[in-house]
Amino acid sequence: MLRFIGEQVSANFGTLDLLASGGPVSWAGPAAAPVWLDVAREFTERWHHQQHIRDAAGKLGALEPYFLAPAAGGSICLRPAADLPGYPCPGLQRHYARGHGAVWWSVDRQEGSWQLYLCRPPHPEAEVILPEDAAWRLFTKGISRETAKNQARFAGDPSLGRQMLEVVSIIA
Repeated sequence: MLRFIGEQVSANFGTLDLLASGGPVSWAGPAAAPVWLDVAREFTERWHHQQHIRDAAGKLGALEPYFLAPAAGGSICLRPAADLPGYPCPGLQRHYARGHGAVWWSVDRQEGSWQLYLCRPPHPEAEVILPEDAAWRLFTKGISRETAKNQARFAGDPSLGRQMLEVVSIIA
């Protein structure tokens, strides 16, 4: 069933203008969002539900960068403004480091919104290094923030680093 539906969904996504403005994506807020954000939401939903099924069946998760990078990147991108409204002024950078340095994300506060980058900034105000398995579970409420904090390494401003663990990328 997943293969049948997946092929249809993939074919449909291939016809979309990913940079066009679409409808709202509930995770990201009530405003119109780019189509790519809706596609990212669909991917992260499918990926994290598959992870739950793998857990229940005692199978290893799909944590290879090919799968994890878009799932975790979508998770990070979908919620920063909604979850962290108290962040300071434009120009603030925060930085996520994933696993063993294989995948990096950073977000930069610019004029009331966050911009996601797939790179490590030279001088972030805060940095969190979190194992892949802990990160996806944190983003989908599969582990507590306290558990994630115990598995994370922090650099820079500790209060900003702890706030980075507030991201939730599911409707909860």
